[in-house]
Amino acid sequence: MYLTTTKKKEIFEKFGKSKDDSGSVEGQIALFSHRISHLTEHLKKNRKDYSTQRSLLKLVGKRRRFLNYLKNKDIERYRSIIKELNLRK
Repeated sequence: MYLTTTKKKEIFEKFGKSKDDSGSVEGQIALFSHRISHLTEHLKKNRKDYSTQRSLLKLVGKRRRFLNYLKNKDIERYRSIIKELNLRK
């Protein structure tokens, strides 16, 4: 499996408040970004995998909603997560 518990803990430790804090918005955005990059690579090889394409679009929308929430809540945290993950709107 591409996303093990140790990889999740690394992501949450780097972007969240602690390695066990899976509820922070920054940690969830980072986790979604990791999953999105993995699914994008999968779709480059398997163009007709429409179920993966649909789940990728759902993840992108979910990440966008989290980013909008963070932007409205605290603009500085939004700018820092955008800068760290190299995201653009």
